[in-house]
Parts: sequence; structure tokens; C-alpha cells
Amino acid sequence: METGEFPTWLEVLLKDKFFNACLDHEDVKKNEKNILCVDCCLSICPHCIPSHSSHRLLQIRRYVYRDVLRVEDGSKLMDCSLIQPYTSNSSKVVFINERPKCRQFRGSGNNCITCHRSLQSPYSFCSLSCKISDVIMRQRELSGFLRVCNVLHLTDEGTTTTTPSSTLEPTGSTRTSSGSGGGNGGVGDMFWCQALACTATTEIVRKKRSSLSSTCRRVTTVVSPTNTEAPANFVNRRKNTPPHRAPLY
Repeated sequence: METGEFPTWLEVLLKDKFFNACLDHEDVKKNEKNILCVDCCLSICPHCIPSHSSHRLLQIRRYVYRDVLRVEDGSKLMDCSLIQPYTSNSSKVVFINERPKCRQFRGSGNNCITCHRSLQSPYSFCSLSCKISDVIMRQRELSGFLRVCNVLHLTDEGTTTTTPSSTLEPTGSTRTSSGSGGGNGGVGDMFWCQALACTATTEIVRKKRSSLSSTCRRVTTVVSPTNTEAPANFVNRRKNTPPHRAPLY
């Protein structure tokens, strides 16, 4: 890798379709291929790990339907600087491949050198593939981009096969975190608090309505006999009283 040639594992990282079902474990649950074996140059699922326990393994993550890498993991193999990171589950991640272009606004400021996607300053690339394209165009090789890494293990978090849905935010965002996870409150806790508040409000209104309804029933029980007798007496009085005629002039 240090010679600057394009390694096979990097080609697999950029072109393989992760999170498809593993054909070797198609009858087993949680069989998404979300791990790249750098030594074997293929994508594997968590059930394949025992066969690759001594190999360098790179965890692939997925947010907003796009494959991403943790900066901490990817930096052991490549130079991930100047790629705009995003904070998710208390970790900085970068996109592996270029995302579909959105509408560009005139004078939007900083843009990706390769695909011209709008970026935050001081970043120059929106994804790993965009930086690789720029390095190859300028240097004709990947020397200085690839790093020597003899050991690469999965973290405890990386051994899980869950695929959390998370709203990515640039690291410069005023919001502290996004997505779900035990380590950070974020949007999940905010929605949870809102749900509790709504539930409490509903219970209070329900109790008030219940109390008001019972009060109305008591009042109706006391008042209704008197109210029903009054119209009856008035009707009987009209029946027994001779009619009054207007005088004739």
C-alpha cells in the first residue's frame, strides 16, 4: 500500500454494495455485510468474523441511506483530512462515496474540489472518493494518502449489526449531537421529553373533563325534578283556566 498503487481493498471499499445479505449466512438474522476485511479484500457480515479474527477489519456504517466510515477507523488506513466530517452517535464520520448533487446556490461559498458540492469551511472534499479522485489527478498515485496499518480491530460498537437511523449534522453545527445511542441524549431524548409532556397534558385535561362531567351529573340529578315539574304545572294551569278574550269595541 505504501508504494502508491491502488490497492484492491480500497477498490472494494469504493465499489462494493454493503449492507446486502451475506450469501454464506442468508438464513441467519442480522446478516448484513457491514464489515470490510482488508486482508481478504471482501465484505463480510458479523457471522463471518470468526473466520477473519486475525485479519484487519474495517467497520462500515450507514446513515441517511449512505455508507460512512468513522474518521478514527479510516484514518488508520488513509488520510481523511480535509473531508467534511459529520457527528453521529458521538463519533465523527465521513461519507465513502459522492452523494447525489443537490441544487447549487450562487455564491454558496466553499465547495468540494471534485464534485462542487457545498461544504463548510475549511473542508475541501465531501467524501472519501472525491479526495481520492483529486489525489490521483494531481499525483497519478496514492503515495502520501495511504498509511501503513498492520493491526485493525473492530471496536465493541463495531461488532453490532444494528443500523441506526440518524440525522447527520456538520461538526460545526450548534446542536450537540444527533441520532440514537446511550452515550448522547440528542434528538431521541428531545422527542421522548416531548412525548412525556404531551402525555401528562392529556392526563390533566382528561381528569378535568372527568371531574367536570361528574359535577354536571350531580347538578342535573338535583335540579332536574324541579325543572320537569314546572312546565307540567304551567300546562295544567292553562287547561283549567277559561280563555281570556279581547273586549269588543
